[in-house]
Amino acid sequence: MKLANLDGFLFKIQLKTAVIIKSFSSVISAMRLLNRYIQKELFLPFCYSLLIIIFILFTNFLLRAVDRFLGKGIDLPIILEYLFFNLAWIVSLAVPMAVLIAALMTFGRMSEDNEINAMRASGISFLTIIRPAVLFGITICMILIYFNNFILPEMNFRARLLSGDIYRKRPGLNINPGHFIDDIPDYSMIIKGKRDDIMEDVRIFSKNNREVQTSIHSNTGTLSTIEDAFILTLFDGEIHEMDLKNYKNYRRIEFMKHVITVPADDLLLNRRDSSSRTDREMTIPSMLERKKYYGDRISKIHQRLARSFERAMGDSIFPASEAIGKSIVDNSKSLVESDTTLTHHEKQKKLRRLNRLESQVRNEFNLIKNYSRNINKYSVEIHKKFSLPFACILFAIAGASLGVLTKKGGFAIGTSLSLGFFIVYYIFLIGGEDMADRNIVSPFIGLWTPNFLLLIVGLYLTLHTVRERAPFQMPNLLRKKKTNG
Repeated sequence: MKLANLDGFLFKIQLKTAVIIKSFSSVISAMRLLNRYIQKELFLPFCYSLLIIIFILFTNFLLRAVDRFLGKGIDLPIILEYLFFNLAWIVSLAVPMAVLIAALMTFGRMSEDNEINAMRASGISFLTIIRPAVLFGITICMILIYFNNFILPEMNFRARLLSGDIYRKRPGLNINPGHFIDDIPDYSMIIKGKRDDIMEDVRIFSKNNREVQTSIHSNTGTLSTIEDAFILTLFDGEIHEMDLKNYKNYRRIEFMKHVITVPADDLLLNRRDSSSRTDREMTIPSMLERKKYYGDRISKIHQRLARSFERAMGDSIFPASEAIGKSIVDNSKSLVESDTTLTHHEKQKKLRRLNRLESQVRNEFNLIKNYSRNINKYSVEIHKKFSLPFACILFAIAGASLGVLTKKGGFAIGTSLSLGFFIVYYIFLIGGEDMADRNIVSPFIGLWTPNFLLLIVGLYLTLHTVRERAPFQMPNLLRKKKTNG
């Protein structure tokens, strides 16, 4: 009898365990289904928003850049290539905005259709509901970090080189009064004024000619282009030629009309490659290498200056600043001048050495300042490559909470709310980057403060969404007044 009871007890335990395992498996399956559903709902609005934002930013860029192509005879594939290279920074800027709009649209639509209420009624917490949005933001963040570190720098580099080549293809068309034009082959040029297509008071100087120096002055001039060259026509002027090997050989020519033709061979779009890159055209490993290089240069300056102090004063020291170094040298000068044991010749010799040391202190600290500025510039760019992608996670959190609170999933509502958020965020980002570039604040503080503020806003909105309370209590101004009787 006891054995039968024991068997029944074990059977009940096995039955309950099977029910629990089955229930647990059902919960896991439900969670996976929920995650796939929400991420699928996020993906389409994200792609839709991204395309629209890229189109708006690209159109604005195209309207500003169209004057670079007009009248320069540039082939369409070159123009398309230039526009394609400039898509990189547009994509980098548009992705965080698209994440915010997608989160607002998705959770606003789900809240409007009472899907959020249905999930909560099923016992699913809001933190579990927004987990797929956070995972979506993390995924976009990782992709954007890779894009900003490897693809964006290369495309920025190619865009800058191609832009310079396009500018040099027809440099004569970019002539502005009062500015020296040095891009015309074999000539430098400046004009005093411009009336419609007529240039006034034109002065042209030859270059790259070591035998004859030529200068041309004309009252007016015009510029015209043909298929394989551009033609500079000058009216009513003089040509002055001087033999650089024999200054006695000088020639002056007056003319009513003089034509200068620059052939197409000098104007072809030549692709250049250069190892010189700016901070926005470098990957993180390259910038870390440059920071190490400048750090080593500063260390060498420290050692060199310490040796100079030891030779001049007998003490191997390195002053903390230029002012302290100058003060130490001035004190040494005073001691030398007041030392009665030294002869006049010895005093002058020591004073000259101290003067050279003072000049070296000034020059070395100027070098340290320049090297430190470069190190700071690279640090700012490194932090920027991570701070903007990380904002995608924070925008996903803030957008999900704000969408549930507004209960509106339309594109217009999502765009208007997102635009306000992103403008404020970008103002803080630009301001922080500028202060970090000026070394007013550290690069970490300058570039990560906007994310910290965004995190506070996101947590505040999430907290009130979990409590199912509006974050701001707006007074009902349209409430009807009660009437007596």
